[in-house]
Amino acid sequence: MSALRTLRLAVLVPLARLRFLFVLGAIGLVLVKWDEIVARYERYTGHADSGVSDPDHEFFCPMHPTVVRDTNKEKCPICFMPLSKRRKGEPTDQPLPPGTVSRVQLTPYRVVLAGVRTVPVGYHTLTKDLTTVGTVEFDERKLRTVAARVKGRVEKLFVNQPGQMVHANDPLAELYSPDLVVTVENLLTARKTPNAALEALARDRLRLWGIDDPQVDEIAKSGKPITRLTIRSPIDGHVLRKSVREGQYVEEGGPLFDVADLGTVWVQAQLYEDDLPFLPAGGHDPATGKPGFELPVTAVARAFPNRAFAGTLGFLFPHVDADTRTLTVRFDVPNPNHELRPGMTATVTLKLTPELIARTPAGRGLLTKEGNVLAVPEPAVIDTGALKVVYRESLPNTFEGVAVTLGAKMRTADGATYFPVLSGLAEGDQVVTAGSFLLDAETRLNPALGSVYIGGSSAKATAVRPTTPDDLAATVAAAMAKLPPADRKLAEAQRLCPILGEPLGSMGVPHKADLGESRFVFVCCKTCIPKAKNDPETVLRKVEGFRKKAAAPGGKP
Repeated sequence: MSALRTLRLAVLVPLARLRFLFVLGAIGLVLVKWDEIVARYERYTGHADSGVSDPDHEFFCPMHPTVVRDTNKEKCPICFMPLSKRRKGEPTDQPLPPGTVSRVQLTPYRVVLAGVRTVPVGYHTLTKDLTTVGTVEFDERKLRTVAARVKGRVEKLFVNQPGQMVHANDPLAELYSPDLVVTVENLLTARKTPNAALEALARDRLRLWGIDDPQVDEIAKSGKPITRLTIRSPIDGHVLRKSVREGQYVEEGGPLFDVADLGTVWVQAQLYEDDLPFLPAGGHDPATGKPGFELPVTAVARAFPNRAFAGTLGFLFPHVDADTRTLTVRFDVPNPNHELRPGMTATVTLKLTPELIARTPAGRGLLTKEGNVLAVPEPAVIDTGALKVVYRESLPNTFEGVAVTLGAKMRTADGATYFPVLSGLAEGDQVVTAGSFLLDAETRLNPALGSVYIGGSSAKATAVRPTTPDDLAATVAAAMAKLPPADRKLAEAQRLCPILGEPLGSMGVPHKADLGESRFVFVCCKTCIPKAKNDPETVLRKVEGFRKKAAAPGGKP
């Protein structure tokens, strides 16, 4: 008996072990051949929507048309709705609105990951500072050349060095002139004769030589001829140049001194063409040469870094320098203490208030409200070279790249930079400031995936639900708000799509389907419209049931 038991154990134990190994081998074979088994099964038992690859058709997400798969075995990795079937090459996605160059739809997790932040477009108080470097120059309107009005010899110089300060009517030099002696004798002879015509002629000649009427009267009363003419300074200022020496003979009209008044100086600077719209348009006042209105300016010289000299814009040159592409502008700066010296360099800042901007070419066409300007923050603007693009949040987590027309960059009181909006945006639009460059780069580098979902998966990847859930109520409310008031009321009463059963607005703005005989229903996406028209009676019954259930006390569809 014990021998039989021993024999039985010797046979059964190896058989049990072999059976276990056989089961493990069968499981491994099934795992290795799983794809082939599934394919054979679908080949013989599949139907129209079994997911078998069809060379003439493809499957796509109605909400995210760029999500395309070969089979319908997967769901959309963005919204997790079933994929719809379409013939390859058939256009189903809606064209972008006018002015929209791209559209980006992100999961909430990706919005957080990309650091996307939005701010509303609004009206702001904007100013503009034009800063450039200029040089201090003489005010040429206050330069005087003192010339000899009669030929003669310089007998004495009262001012014998350049740079000396003089005042109006101060003597500069004394000139001996034989012609002066002859003319004075003619005056005295005419008074003795008397000869009124000869006296008037002599007086006129003396007046032209710079001898005023009181001096002529004094000569006539004394009856003594003078032999020397005193040359006097016509203005207060500095002697820039002394052109004669004592004993030198000068001809009539020969220069003696150059005198400059430094009470006011010019600061000449160059502005680039981009800054020209902020300067006054049109010509200058023919009397003063100044622009049509005053623009204040401050000049800070290197010699006085902690002091700002105030002035005004005095002149705009009528042409742009072809080599530097700059326009020369001139500022009038008071200099009562003669601290600004010609030849100095200065940093010039032209300050434009909102009132002044409104009077310049840059201020024309701006959208204003109570003196404020509709503007968008500088970080929100992406300059592609051909276009300026701003990403606007049209629906929650859906961003549209809008081509905008903007004015020149300006600042607010706190130093933030803004661009005035000329077209493309409206007050209240939520625009992306932080993260906008990531959105733009993704749509450019990978338009097929980036326009749907940053870091989109391949056709074989498994969809992973984001860690941050969608705010469905906010998405639905934002989409419903884009419908006309009458349609919005009907869509809110219907609540659900009769084809897919999804909440209206969860896939974007609901679409209105005409079922004939003035009967309309709303569906969640464009691809549901043909399906609704194929069986209008069933769709209408579903919609009526949705509305009754929603209208019931405390009822929800």
